[in-house]
Amino acid sequence: MTTRSNMTALITGASSGIGYDLAKEFASHGYNVVLVARSKDKLEQLAQELRATYGIKAVVLAQDLSAIGAPQTIFEQVEQSGVTVDILVNNAGFGSYGFFHELDVQKELEMIQLNTSALVYLTRLFLPGMVARHHGKILNVASTAAFQPGPLMAVYYATKAFTLHFSEAIANELEGTGVTVTVLCPGRTETGFEARAAMQESKLMQNGLMSSASVAKAGYAALMQDKTIIIPGFPNRMIVGLLRLMPRNMVTRFVRNVQERRTHSS
Repeated sequence: MTTRSNMTALITGASSGIGYDLAKEFASHGYNVVLVARSKDKLEQLAQELRATYGIKAVVLAQDLSAIGAPQTIFEQVEQSGVTVDILVNNAGFGSYGFFHELDVQKELEMIQLNTSALVYLTRLFLPGMVARHHGKILNVASTAAFQPGPLMAVYYATKAFTLHFSEAIANELEGTGVTVTVLCPGRTETGFEARAAMQESKLMQNGLMSSASVAKAGYAALMQDKTIIIPGFPNRMIVGLLRLMPRNMVTRFVRNVQERRTHSS
């Protein structure tokens, strides 16, 4: 294990799924961690596990990033604790499934707040310090959804497109500063995402899911190699490549087809 006991990674959405496995991945490489999510109990359990297994420091910050002021609160708590964040991992997010005109608009706005606004806010808060130190990394978790429109998950796909383009743009701006930005774009992954999005019956979620641990390992490796975009899994890279060559209206129809619920035979 490489010792990085004086370096810290802050990970949002760390209580489950990809965020949980990213926290374990950073800790396994000697990073101290700041764990952020809504569930304090789950974070405390993870923190105890990481301390015992890897001998690192783990700080728990129970915050709901769908609340507008949460990023500022997190930044102030980190500053007050004297912790320097060397790596920021913006992983927190959720999706919803269904026709946009039938969905709860408040939930859709909360999704935008969490998936995009909180990500931008946290990045803006922690980035100046990284630039001043000429050292730092940011890992933003998007999705293969970022590369096309997503009927039946219209807002979710749009937020991931925002994350991809925002990440690429600031990665370019930061060239030569010592700070890098990587955007992780996983495909179908075994997490609790599909349950929260109420899309368990979608054809998209039936086969070929990657484990969240394998996605986390790919994201960590790409971050350390200063890659700007990482799409884990050859099938995911192939599908994204093919979709880029298809006419846009055909792409939208294709995504609609795979997003629709399965029909059950009697």
